[in-house]
Amino acid sequence: MSRLTCYRCFRPQKHCWCDSLQAMSTRTRFIFLMHPKEFQREKANTGRLTHLCLANSEILVGKEFDDHVAVQRCIADDHYYSVLLYPGTDAHNLSSDAPLAKTLTVKPLQVFILDSTWSGARKMLRLSPSLQRLSRIMFTPTAPSRYLIKQQPQAGCLSTLEAAHELLLVLQKTGLDNYPLPTQLLEVFDRMQKFQIECAANPDLRGYRHQSYSDPSLRKATTGRSKARRRYIKLP
Repeated sequence: MSRLTCYRCFRPQKHCWCDSLQAMSTRTRFIFLMHPKEFQREKANTGRLTHLCLANSEILVGKEFDDHVAVQRCIADDHYYSVLLYPGTDAHNLSSDAPLAKTLTVKPLQVFILDSTWSGARKMLRLSPSLQRLSRIMFTPTAPSRYLIKQQPQAGCLSTLEAAHELLLVLQKTGLDNYPLPTQLLEVFDRMQKFQIECAANPDLRGYRHQSYSDPSLRKATTGRSKARRRYIKLP
């Protein structure tokens, strides 16, 4: 018999975290565009945990979104100014000293975040011209990724939890939003990793590792074809 699962946090019921997570209220609306593989297979799904910590957020699953009714309805919602969190020369770096574009200040932001690997996120964007047309935002991370259990493809790449934390920090700094619980997302991230490491160290469990996780700083950099995560905020 398969183990009982909480279908809100998708963790085993005996390890359910729902009662310990407080959904923060934010002016910004977060839309997590989650690749089906992330939704179905990813055990350490930081996108789902981030969603549970943000009251004004939604997960929408797909690979391409021009014909995705819910995504297009969100884009058309004129209560928000829709932007895509994605790096590039045409992205507004919220961490810079440059004045904010007026379009970012008139309405609350609705931030679309591609929740996939780097290669998966690129493909999702390529298949969705309606996302390509959105204004882009980015930020300069205050710290490198804290991931211990997964190798990041490049310096500056962050998990979804870390990216949401960094974005909320800079949104508060620029006056675009408030960040009511600035420690929760990273605490959840650390807790998730600790749980995974403890499970991997238990020889009675299926995911047992004969060797402990190595220091991320000593690992070899991954190639562009690697499945290692995460995408987001590669900055010059």
